[in-house]
Amino acid sequence: MVRGGGGMRRLTLPLPGKSNRSPQAADARAQRKRRARRQALLRLSVRAGVPAVLLALVAGSGVWAWQSGWIARQGQQLTHAAVDAAAEAGLRLDQVVVSGRERTEPDAILAALGIRQGGPILGLDPASAKRRLERLPWVKTATVERRLPGTVRIDLTERAPLALWQLDGALSVIDRAGQRIDRAAPEAHANLPLLVGPGAPAHAEKLLALLAREPEMNARVKAAVRVRDRRWNIVLRNGVEVQLPAETPSRAWSRLAEIERKYGVLQRDIRMIDLRLPDRMVVRMAPGSKPMSEPRGIGEST
Repeated sequence: MVRGGGGMRRLTLPLPGKSNRSPQAADARAQRKRRARRQALLRLSVRAGVPAVLLALVAGSGVWAWQSGWIARQGQQLTHAAVDAAAEAGLRLDQVVVSGRERTEPDAILAALGIRQGGPILGLDPASAKRRLERLPWVKTATVERRLPGTVRIDLTERAPLALWQLDGALSVIDRAGQRIDRAAPEAHANLPLLVGPGAPAHAEKLLALLAREPEMNARVKAAVRVRDRRWNIVLRNGVEVQLPAETPSRAWSRLAEIERKYGVLQRDIRMIDLRLPDRMVVRMAPGSKPMSEPRGIGEST
């Protein structure tokens, strides 16, 4: 059973077939019964015999037993026997319930559990399964819990794609922490903002929040270029480049939005707007364009 994000989606693992009545199936059932009887005898012998064995080891060759790993091997065998006995008693994996899944493939989740459907549920190591799940591309954190007799509950927190990052011509998808999301196809996230240059991911979330404060201007943004890992140049969809200052870039961006609302400067034949000076906005016109009337606080360059 898989629950993902805003909607509810289910993945029900198929139950083992129950219609097989062939001689081979009958033999298999008989073998399981014999194995269960052997395990019951083993549990009885363990309860009766382990204290005596340990006493003998301590009194005699205990050092050799520890150094040779004999005790560890016996412990592992007893653990496996107990897990199998629990499975015979009905503690088998019947379903997996997942919440928080949006992009992670169900098959990848099941593979990360490391246990087959119908296998002994006590054979699942939640800590190991958690580590495997958190190595999947979209998974940020995971919790894994056994709910006896036959359910495993998984809670996922997936990484949220924030932007596309271009470096040396190569595109990657990054999350809110500025980390690449491995195997995330950039072409499948073409609607994300485009950031360019070294150092851009580390400052991406802050920049995008800054731009979003002026929705009308934000809708014009085509890309943002990180300059010397100090400041940003914003490339608008009409080709105008807006140079933001390293200090108080949000104030400069809001100032541009206000000037655009009053004067419509972006409707002119402009190539660049320099906002790096706190008291002026320097505008570079396209070659051969008509000079613009100069509102207060706006300078013109060619």
